[in-house]
Amino acid sequence: MSDADTKPLVIGRIRGVYGVKGWLKIHSYTEPMDNLLQYEKCQIKRRHGWEAVVIDAGKRHGKGLVAHIEGVDDRAQAEALKDCEIAIPLNVLPELAGEDYYWHQLEGLSVFSGDELLGRVDHMVDTGANDVLVVKPCEGSRDQRERLIPWLREAVIRRVDIASGSIEVDWDPEF
Repeated sequence: MSDADTKPLVIGRIRGVYGVKGWLKIHSYTEPMDNLLQYEKCQIKRRHGWEAVVIDAGKRHGKGLVAHIEGVDDRAQAEALKDCEIAIPLNVLPELAGEDYYWHQLEGLSVFSGDELLGRVDHMVDTGANDVLVVKPCEGSRDQRERLIPWLREAVIRRVDIASGSIEVDWDPEF
């Protein structure tokens, strides 16, 4: 198993406490949001580094999630976890079929329109209608502009090659 396989992938953040029995308000980055709860064994990032934890209960609550971490049984313990990131190792993610990708796989890839380098994928944004690549300039890129390129298969995204670290797009470099 490589270091890349065990590198933590952040899937949420603890936003606050819920009640007096150690429950936590969680902002999930997973889709759907309650997928975060399927990862019983997680890690949280504290000042001293990553710490293994077990989410032993959780549910949807309003527009977010509430969850309980094993051993966190009062409000004071829960308060100490506020703003901590929640992560899982990459190797626990299910394999995706065909030409589906996790966002973290696309981050850092070079984006080309024809032979022109537009930049590198910095991150992705979910607009509701479709996902968007946020492409930032890099060494050798056409110019110093940030571009927002919609993730539209066939219409815009022509080819993704994870192995070579590139994405080919049908995108006007002037845009």
